[in-house]
Amino acid sequence: MDLFDTNETYEFIPLAEKMRPKTLEDFFGQEHIVGEGSPIREMITNDSITSMIFWGPPGVGKTTLAKIIAKQTNSVFYELSAVTSGVKDIKELIDRARFNKSNGKKTIVFVDEIHRFNKAQQDAFLPFVENGTIILIGATTENPSFEVNSALLSRTKVYVLNNLTEEEIVGILKRAITIPEYQNVEIEDACYEIIAKFSNGDARGALNTLENVINITPMKKNRKKITKDSLEKSLQSKVFLYDKKGEEHYNLISALHKSMRNSDPDAALYYLARMLEAGEDPLYVARRLIRFASEDIGLANPNALIQATSAYEAAHNNGMPECNVNLAQAVVYLSVSPKSNALYTAYDRAKKDAVETMELSVPLHLRNAVTKLDEDLGFGAGYEYAHDTKEKVTSMECLPEQIKDHKYYIPTESGSEKNIKAVMSRIEAIKKRGHHE
Repeated sequence: MDLFDTNETYEFIPLAEKMRPKTLEDFFGQEHIVGEGSPIREMITNDSITSMIFWGPPGVGKTTLAKIIAKQTNSVFYELSAVTSGVKDIKELIDRARFNKSNGKKTIVFVDEIHRFNKAQQDAFLPFVENGTIILIGATTENPSFEVNSALLSRTKVYVLNNLTEEEIVGILKRAITIPEYQNVEIEDACYEIIAKFSNGDARGALNTLENVINITPMKKNRKKITKDSLEKSLQSKVFLYDKKGEEHYNLISALHKSMRNSDPDAALYYLARMLEAGEDPLYVARRLIRFASEDIGLANPNALIQATSAYEAAHNNGMPECNVNLAQAVVYLSVSPKSNALYTAYDRAKKDAVETMELSVPLHLRNAVTKLDEDLGFGAGYEYAHDTKEKVTSMECLPEQIKDHKYYIPTESGSEKNIKAVMSRIEAIKKRGHHE
């Protein structure tokens, strides 16, 4: 079953498929694993392929690399989709692999989106990976440490594939424009850069964009000419000019943060939409919301952190465009929440002391006496167990003697911190009373 062969006519094959590299020499990016002297190149050269998992974002070469490995090692290649395949499909494939093995042929099984296989499906591979019936190559966009069974993970080597650089994407696009059917297409250099920026390191997405633009560009005098202006017009938006690593990226996230801090949900929603509609990574926005929940709200509304982390999970599970309303919910919630930067300033004060007093020893009464020597040295002596007291608080000092009077967390009167301030005052009074008894 050679998946390099196809019954489709060439004209109807998507550009991204036409441009799929067949050898490592044509492969763009991932030099750390396929460059000269790299692990995978050495395995191909020595025909010593072992089971592995490719972890990386979409469109960076996971499937392509698996096919190149199969082709250059003369292995029989099978491809399974974790979305549509079940245990029955796996068993049928194993029977074919046994036949191949009996005829002296290696079998590579490529599983796309392997994290979508359930435990039973993943376990079905285990004995056949162990006895060499198959060489398993999995691809996943999710962290395999969390999504792949530990037993299967221990029998594979994980290789991380990175987003392609803009330069690499431009190189791929320029190579694509040289195919025979595009000999009547002219494209300004600036257009390559615009598409590369928008693709966010995804070669397949970049090639799809190029193909779509060429298809909708009208023919004039037997030629198609694509300029920066015509590209923007064809795409009906200037969002493709948004640079996720440039100045505007930081300007917009700053504007979102400061709008929420100023309790302005309308402005915050506007800047959120500016970023998401321009192609910003929703998980980047979600991470900033999590930071904001503690930095600018903190214990004034402890639920803010829950709301922000839930929005991150929703963005992770749904992706764009479905997660836009999840992030909008969190942005509005954070905007209208009571504000406090007490935790932010508290950590800064504690950090300053920590850096300047690294030489201070932990008080003996707070140390655990694990050995007899520890006991002889006084570890744990004088420790006061808070649960033995009526108020669950003792007068015991926990900071080193030299900084025992330093205060870090100073709650405000905002939201729930007003109640926390009252509780801390009561705790302080109990401690003072204990010192005088």
